[in-house]
Amino acid sequence: MFKLLGRLVEGLAPRSSDPDNPPRRHNPDAVVDCAVYQAGRRRPGTMHYASAHRRRGEFVWLGLHEPDLVTMRSVAGTFDLHELLVEQTTEGGHRPLIETIGDVTRLVLRTARYVEHDELTATSEVVDTGDVTLLIGPWFVITVRHGSAGALWPVRQEVERRPELMRNGPWAVAYAVANRLVDDYLAVSTEVERDLERLEEETFATRRRADVSHFYQLKREMVELKRAVLPLQEPLARLLELEVVPPGLRPYLVDVRERLARATDRVAGFDDLLNSVLQARLTQVTLEQNDDMRMIAAWAAIAAVPTVGAGIYGMNFTNMPGIDSQYGFWVTIVILLLVCSGLFWRFKRAGWLS
Repeated sequence: MFKLLGRLVEGLAPRSSDPDNPPRRHNPDAVVDCAVYQAGRRRPGTMHYASAHRRRGEFVWLGLHEPDLVTMRSVAGTFDLHELLVEQTTEGGHRPLIETIGDVTRLVLRTARYVEHDELTATSEVVDTGDVTLLIGPWFVITVRHGSAGALWPVRQEVERRPELMRNGPWAVAYAVANRLVDDYLAVSTEVERDLERLEEETFATRRRADVSHFYQLKREMVELKRAVLPLQEPLARLLELEVVPPGLRPYLVDVRERLARATDRVAGFDDLLNSVLQARLTQVTLEQNDDMRMIAAWAAIAAVPTVGAGIYGMNFTNMPGIDSQYGFWVTIVILLLVCSGLFWRFKRAGWLS
């Protein structure tokens, strides 16, 4: 009865309009898709992973999104996975790595997605990251995604149009996923570069200048991007050394490694550029503060003149110059005005008063 009510509630849930993030109401077990591929082509229809078994010339691609422990234990029972793999795939936030447990290779990749925003603020989210874990066996590949970034639906659709690539078996999926994520890195780096250009323009603008907090927010977001891109170099290099990787895929993986190196260089360069622009902005802030202090000091010096005059004539002495004269007050005022005007002209000429 509870299952029936759950399905009814899922059926009433609003449908998602994003093709890269299909609604979860059809996959209560976190299963995005499960298909069998034979001779590079997908067999019609879908299947449940519990009915998957090894057949010659075929492999299974099971896609999961944030599965729970119960689901992963069920998957492990079907594909004979080690218990450590179950614990590792139920949690996100892993660094890129590659390791082999038994006859299953675990490849972890970080996902990245640029978050659109009208302008950079002190709280703007620029880069959204997650991770994808690939469990690659002799007759199956399981992709487990955590986070909203890095949807694999486009990857599946693309490789299904390339049967010659899919004939390489489960490792073809590993290449396709890595290829797509590296493309995402390059796309995100392009957008981040535009943010840096806007910050640079605002820094040297004559009117509105970038706030220092914007720089530190972008630096925090850059750390997320660096955690996704930079650590992937070593796992990708080790992947090319594995003997289980089909020889036909090695040229493709070499191309992925070269594009990853390009993305790495760009991300590393962004850090240096951001530090340079930030240093320029901090220098501007220091100069602005110096200008403010000089202006305050100039006005304080001008205000000190009448203060001194009032202090002197405020002393209750009997014999003070000009006290007995009917012009004494006005002469004193004129002298004070002349001294203040002279100081004002001098400070204005020196640039202390804007």
